[in-house]
Amino acid sequence: MKSNNNISAVIFDMDGVLLDTETICFKAWQRYAQEAHLENWEEINRLCLGCNKTDTKLIIQKFYDGKCDADKFLLRTGELFKEIEEEEGISLMPGVIQTLDALKKAGIDILLASSTREAIVRRQLTELGLIQYFSSITAGDMVVHSKPEPDIYLKALASRNLNPENTVAVEDSPNGIRSAAGAGIRCIMVPDKIEPTDELKNLAWKICKPLPEILTYIL
Repeated sequence: MKSNNNISAVIFDMDGVLLDTETICFKAWQRYAQEAHLENWEEINRLCLGCNKTDTKLIIQKFYDGKCDADKFLLRTGELFKEIEEEEGISLMPGVIQTLDALKKAGIDILLASSTREAIVRRQLTELGLIQYFSSITAGDMVVHSKPEPDIYLKALASRNLNPENTVAVEDSPNGIRSAAGAGIRCIMVPDKIEPTDELKNLAWKICKPLPEILTYIL
């Protein structure tokens, strides 16, 4: 079904849009930076938002120029993420259920395009009761280069034979917005950790907060 705005499908990012995992990631990186006495880790964290593991590793290697073992960095921050997740749990972002229910009721096809690995995506969505909303899941380990490259969105479109002109992406990070734009998809930015810059304002179709505000432009 198409909405009044000729939109038949919505592709969601997961981290920072549906799940408040970026807060946990930030804490994990902070703990490791203290352990390893690393400086400027916050800047790298922002650069890596929306990236898959492969591209995150490349950013770490480039930023620290051999002064930090990227594999050890990712292994340890992954361990710390799990520890914090077990301690605190993962919260849904405000308005997630309301938004997904409204889209489902309207007959809009709901997809996911996340730079996180598929096994983690499916586990987290299942544990939080969201997995049933999605007709297709495209994850970071299903493409060589994830966001900001357009590959993950192109793959998501192909998974349901969608026309980008009838599809909207929902993203919070600069890399995600660049990725959707590169695939020719209108993107709604729902800011989380990063506020929209002039570049992002130009790339984004709309900027909404909180999440349910996107329904105004889709339905």
